Amino acid sequence: MRAPDGKCTIAVDVMGSDLGPTEFIRGLLYATEELKLDCDFTLCGKGRLIERLLKVRKSSIDPAKISIHDASEVVGMDEKPIQALRKKKDSSMVQAIEQLRAGKADAVVSCGNTGALMAGGTLRLRPLDGVDRPALGIIIPSRRKPFVLIDVGANPESTALNLVQNAVLGANYAKAALGCTSPRVALLTIGTEEGKGNSLINATHMDLQKINNKVINYVGPIEGFQLFEGDVDVVVCDGFVGNIVLKSSEALFGFIGDTIKQELVRNPKRILGAALSKSAFRDMKERLSPDQHAGAPLLGLKGNILKSHGSSNYIAIANALRIAREVVMHDMIDSIGSDINQVGDLI
Repeated sequence: MRAPDGKCTIAVDVMGSDLGPTEFIRGLLYATEELKLDCDFTLCGKGRLIERLLKVRKSSIDPAKISIHDASEVVGMDEKPIQALRKKKDSSMVQAIEQLRAGKADAVVSCGNTGALMAGGTLRLRPLDGVDRPALGIIIPSRRKPFVLIDVGANPESTALNLVQNAVLGANYAKAALGCTSPRVALLTIGTEEGKGNSLINATHMDLQKINNKVINYVGPIEGFQLFEGDVDVVVCDGFVGNIVLKSSEALFGFIGDTIKQELVRNPKRILGAALSKSAFRDMKERLSPDQHAGAPLLGLKGNILKSHGSSNYIAIANALRIAREVVMHDMIDSIGSDINQVGDLI
């Protein structure tokens, strides 16, 4: 549902970050000052602390665009989701979600406990009509252009219907966040030959063919080595596989970066070469950095909730806020609802 008159209010769980509320305030300021993000913000957390941090940082944001919603509790990363939601109803996360549920905000951004955020969003907002289970989608860089990987952890055990709905959710997210008019959707498997893969993949492939060119642009299965070629815009998988792919990719990017640093300082000649190539390495780091696409929306709910890494730095937080605004302004929820209804008719 699009915010009226192009306005957008984002409810922020300021207390959920591993790096503390200071990093979230830095991210907020970076989003408004450097990314020129034009939004209103409701900052949920310990009110006096937030006020002090804004004063210390000498915020240049128009005070009329910021409101503080006091919340006395914080959901810890190691807490069990349902228990935390029940015991800590005045937590910054719960209060941010309540702002969205009450229509006082258009989106929520949090770096907090993933399970609690998913459970809170699902219980308080409810899934869209026809959506069996919400899914987490994230943008990943590749050789030619970024792509959406979905699901990356919301549903480790999925049915064919779940994966078909993931395709619809991912395609709509690619339209909003990547600007794709007709996203190319692929199914991740172990071989592109017909019948290759397990029963879940084969059943999903058959169902995706039924909605191809009617709801989504399905281009067929792809293998792992094709992921980073940039030929597709959306890659569909279950949450178990997606989470492994995501974390393995992040670890590999980090390993390659550290290895390059070590090798470049082994002798004076390499150090000189590294100095001459400094701008190239800087551009490579920016291109591969997950900070540029740090918000993972929980797709399929009657509201926009974005999850960012618990260890997100201020740049990642700023980009999560940016993605939240893009999702709101593209009427993504209404579009998903329409497509899911078509899927129900075709399958």
